Amino acid sequence: MKLYTGDLSPYSAKVRMQMYAMGVRDDFSFDLPTSFFLGKLSEFSPIGRIPVLETDEGIIPESEVIAEYLDDIYPDRALLGKTPFERANVRLVSRIADIYLLNNIFLSLGQLDPKRKSEGVLELLMGQVKRGMAALEKHINDDGFAASAELSRADCTLVPALFLCEHTVPRLGTDNPIESTQKVAAYWKRIQQNEHAAKVIDEMMQGLQARLDGTERKMVEEAIARSKAND
Repeated sequence: MKLYTGDLSPYSAKVRMQMYAMGVRDDFSFDLPTSFFLGKLSEFSPIGRIPVLETDEGIIPESEVIAEYLDDIYPDRALLGKTPFERANVRLVSRIADIYLLNNIFLSLGQLDPKRKSEGVLELLMGQVKRGMAALEKHINDDGFAASAELSRADCTLVPALFLCEHTVPRLGTDNPIESTQKVAAYWKRIQQNEHAAKVIDEMMQGLQARLDGTERKMVEEAIARSKAND
């Protein structure tokens, strides 16, 4: 199977961390197709965003759907918790990270451009991030992993989300929301020592560096040039 993924994509990082933690990385190849750089990924996957998992039966878009699929095909390695209440906690923390943190930070990326920046839009989106962080502070575990006794899909979603809180939110002129917490801040310090989290954080850092130093833009330009040459 093939996963269409990018280093900096938090939704892709979420799936990669799950694969690493489940020990199934070698069952998949990773790729970032030229169509992604050309804005034509929708020709392959109607949603037009990564990650996308290509299987023998067809394609599966959306990180949460891919995460469920991985648990289904590797039930003995599933990362959803062992009891009904634990599984509910895993889903809850993952949902907070996905909807309130990742989604609103992702939507705010357009505000990095001074020409497009709207203080009203930014205030609305960052308000939702702060709301999500406050909820996370109430629900996250006091010690160990985010929502269960073992690493779970909650951690896989939360690690990329907290990475963006630390490295992207301040670039929007807003304080890192992790700094206003106690339990989340302690968790963030702990989880970075986990080998699977550390691997994904390192990949995202490489992706961020490529974006900031122009390497990513060069890749896009080269992809466009190759596409024109092949037309």
